[in-house]
Amino acid sequence: MATNMILSGGVAHDFAATSAALAGVLAEAGVESRITEDIAGALGRGPRHRLITVNALRCHDDGGWSESVGGASFALPRAARAALLDHLDRGGGVLAVHAASICFDDWPAWRRLLGASWVWGTSHHPPLGRAEVKVHGGHPIVDGLDDFELVDEIYSDLDVLPEVRPLASSMGQPLVWARPVRRGRLVYDALGHDVRSYESPAHRAMLRRAAHWLLDRPPQA
Repeated sequence: MATNMILSGGVAHDFAATSAALAGVLAEAGVESRITEDIAGALGRGPRHRLITVNALRCHDDGGWSESVGGASFALPRAARAALLDHLDRGGGVLAVHAASICFDDWPAWRRLLGASWVWGTSHHPPLGRAEVKVHGGHPIVDGLDDFELVDEIYSDLDVLPEVRPLASSMGQPLVWARPVRRGRLVYDALGHDVRSYESPAHRAMLRRAAHWLLDRPPQA
């Protein structure tokens, strides 16, 4: 069974619950996950997993927002940055979900790896609620899947790199994409605010397929 390290934690979300739910979905794809909130320590020790998942909200400069909701400023240490790059250089996969686009803002390379970033004062999301997700074809992660509805936040007006091609979108906003990065692969899924998102059968199917693609396995039916 492939192993995965879920980097979790932060503010304004129940990351303990969503990381556990995400681990359950990935287990259905044959991936065994370990969850940690010690992001710097876990990466600094040199992770040896097939996958690294970022389900967190840890950022350095948000104008004081995180402190106002009980959080703290976070800077990704040099050793942790090097570990992530080394993971990709060894052909590893990275699954980044929801608030991962807000993370690691002190490291400009993270935006280039991820394909997008949250911009304070510009990026936003409508209130949490039911949303219609449109699925675009042309990739094994989504081929054959139908459009679906779920309860979630729709991140809007992210700073998205021009080469990103969405596999799913909502309200005209790109939500999911997959890209080769260095010698590895990365998938970003902007969904996943709370556990209701992971109760959607279609979203779960998309994530299982994402895991297979990240591991360079044959597509899952």
